[in-house]
Amino acid sequence: MRCGAAWIKQIASIMAIDHIDLSRVDLNLLVALDALLAERSVTRAAARIGIGQSAMSSALGRLRTLFDDELLTRAPEGMRPTPRALALAEPLRIVLRQVQVLVRRDEAFDPRTVARTFTISLPDSTEVLLGTRLLAYLRQEAPGVSLLLRSVDRAHVLQEIDADRLDLAIDLSFRGQMHHKQRLLYRDSYVCLFNAALVGLTPPISLDDYLRFPHVLTSLRETAHGVVDDALARIGRSRTLAVTSPRFLAVPFLVRSAPVLTTMHARLAHLFAETLGLTVSPTPVPLDDVAVGMLWHASYDDDPAHRWLRDLLRRLASEAPATR
Repeated sequence: MRCGAAWIKQIASIMAIDHIDLSRVDLNLLVALDALLAERSVTRAAARIGIGQSAMSSALGRLRTLFDDELLTRAPEGMRPTPRALALAEPLRIVLRQVQVLVRRDEAFDPRTVARTFTISLPDSTEVLLGTRLLAYLRQEAPGVSLLLRSVDRAHVLQEIDADRLDLAIDLSFRGQMHHKQRLLYRDSYVCLFNAALVGLTPPISLDDYLRFPHVLTSLRETAHGVVDDALARIGRSRTLAVTSPRFLAVPFLVRSAPVLTTMHARLAHLFAETLGLTVSPTPVPLDDVAVGMLWHASYDDDPAHRWLRDLLRRLASEAPATR
């Protein structure tokens, strides 16, 4: 028992805050460092936190002395962070966000009075499914909240999140790191969509009919291959592709105008079918359901406005029309 008490005392002494040592540090320097690491430019970092360029240059000099490291060095593309700076970036973001939450904790969050712009990366399919309902809700319940919606850039989405240029990313799958948070938004299945008047088919369609007509494929990877092609290959079959497009919104208009088929997420397909007079059928080849999720930086996990937006999106997704 004494051994356990001694161990706890030792740990407490290690974790204790050295107030005298900490008081020698200007914590505003950490804010400047976060801006410098995000912008990789003295000028842009200064504008980001509302100070002059000379003041930011002075802050960078003091930071170099504090950490005994260059932190950022000149490079052809701008300023390049040193390995020490890169190691500091994520812990620094998390600490600053926690401080911000701490000083705001006593402020009651009210979506009706908050003024904030959220930058969200998402595919146009999710924008169609949730965007209209989200906008209607915000205009009525949170008129000070605005949205900056951007297309999904899967190659750079994590870097955009880390650089604080994205509040939230919505996509089919993510491979985040320890400082990223993820949450399921909704699940969906696949169905086949077509113009019955042009193809002469009625649901449920057979595999032979499914393969008799050319297909329209939506691919964000800009490759003429999708989950349907993988499923067909497993049973020794293949299909003919007429068009491959990265835009979900163009597909139903292509399908309406020609004797072709497309396979897409069920919620979106039913919406298009009702709007454009198209027909939905189960796919004659088994396809796994898809999971659409949200990803954000851990430093925003306890931010009241950010948490409110995530909860709102999940609620709107759960209330959206499900697969019939």
